[in-house]
Amino acid sequence: MKKLLLSALLVVPGVASAQFDEASLAKVQVKSTPVAGNVHIFEGAGGNIGVSAGPDGILIVDDQFAPLVPKIRAALGKLTKGKAKAPEYVLNTHWHFDHTGGNALFGREGTIVAHKHVRTRLMNGLESATLGMKIPPAPKEALPVITYDQGISIFFNGEEIQVTHLPTGHTDGDSMVYFSGSNVLHLGDQFTGDKYPFIDLESGGSLEGYLRNVERVLQTLPAGVKIIPGHGAVSGRQELETFAQMLRDTVELVKGKQAAGKTLEQVKAEGMPEKYKSWGDGFMKPEQWLTVAYQSLSGQKPEPAKKPEEPKK
Repeated sequence: MKKLLLSALLVVPGVASAQFDEASLAKVQVKSTPVAGNVHIFEGAGGNIGVSAGPDGILIVDDQFAPLVPKIRAALGKLTKGKAKAPEYVLNTHWHFDHTGGNALFGREGTIVAHKHVRTRLMNGLESATLGMKIPPAPKEALPVITYDQGISIFFNGEEIQVTHLPTGHTDGDSMVYFSGSNVLHLGDQFTGDKYPFIDLESGGSLEGYLRNVERVLQTLPAGVKIIPGHGAVSGRQELETFAQMLRDTVELVKGKQAAGKTLEQVKAEGMPEKYKSWGDGFMKPEQWLTVAYQSLSGQKPEPAKKPEEPKK
């Protein structure tokens, strides 16, 4: 288990530089910050957790890693003054394990809700060429028990919580979660602030689909909304507009170079525009981002990850 967790943490967005194993996760602090209305954000290791706390109890959006569940419970207890430490509902924005790692524990006490593809991918697991690892099938208690095609509404803590599928973007099973009364939108990994996102081509992701989803969100974004990204700081419309422009520029850049007959190696060597230099400081480096963009726009499948060389005897 420890070996699997370590290999997972080394490649998952948001924790790539931390290199956590279970002992290191014990040192992680779960930070709780109010966003608006009933909604708080929990930051620890992995994807940002959205939390609705109120008279009906607790609802969370994503749940990071299993070893952090006791700390997440403690933070929930502080929000409810000890009345509740377990969520009534767990909403998964997508299937990646830095967002669903706590499912197996929270799923014993609450109801897990997600897009139907999330349940399928958790059930099946994945041998990922991109990540160079095998993700095993999730246990039964970690699986969503309520799924949907297009979306679902949950009426909880005095507001409608609207869950909407965002197709073929980060994966094929992503959803956004809008807390209508609090005016807070959790976008999961369909938004990663001012850093390049990971687009999981092996899980049905697509750069052009990802851009379409972001543009769709911008067209219907309520005034004054607070946006919780999958990774990064709470943002607003301006940050999402900047993010969308980076995606548009990447599509235009890579398509133009592909039309000119340039290879992936040439595209990586020429790099992204200088104005996006700081965007490569996160999980996805410029070369990795351009590789995913090139493969997605050309319809290529990710190449199997290279195995580490055997030590010389």
